[in-house]
Amino acid sequence: MTFNETLLKKIRLLTWFFMMGLFLSGVTAIPLHSELQLLHKMVANGAVARGFVPTGFAEWILKVEQGLSSTNAKYPFLAYGTDWLAFGHIVITIAFWGAVKDPIRNRWLYDFGLIACALIIPWALVLGQVRDIPLGWRLIDCSFGVFGAIPLLIIRHWLSQMNLQAPGL
Repeated sequence: MTFNETLLKKIRLLTWFFMMGLFLSGVTAIPLHSELQLLHKMVANGAVARGFVPTGFAEWILKVEQGLSSTNAKYPFLAYGTDWLAFGHIVITIAFWGAVKDPIRNRWLYDFGLIACALIIPWALVLGQVRDIPLGWRLIDCSFGVFGAIPLLIIRHWLSQMNLQAPGL
């Protein structure tokens, strides 16, 4: 196996890894209320008392779960927004199929992904502030951009190495 063939295999595997993270972060938005109920039960059943979870985090989870419960009881159609959030993640995941098939020709997708990852940070910080989301939670949201960018930056580096080995790719 040549150097470029080895790199292409690594690029495809890391692209799949990125795609699975994107897909999973999307589909978990659909059962959001059920997930929060489960998380609230876990936190309420002693995680705080045993020191595993900070009190502020537990209070935030309770507040969010109560907000979702109240909203879903009265206005269940608002959850449709998170369904569309999931849809967006899935569609973007599908777009990266082009990068799996031909990472060289579709290298622009990695730039697109990096731009999206970078935009997560101001989006979460600004809109989180507007929506009264605690700073710690906004930083967790920002981490999706940071951790999403890591495999994309590695892939861009590998693509550059391939271009050095075989200019014109």
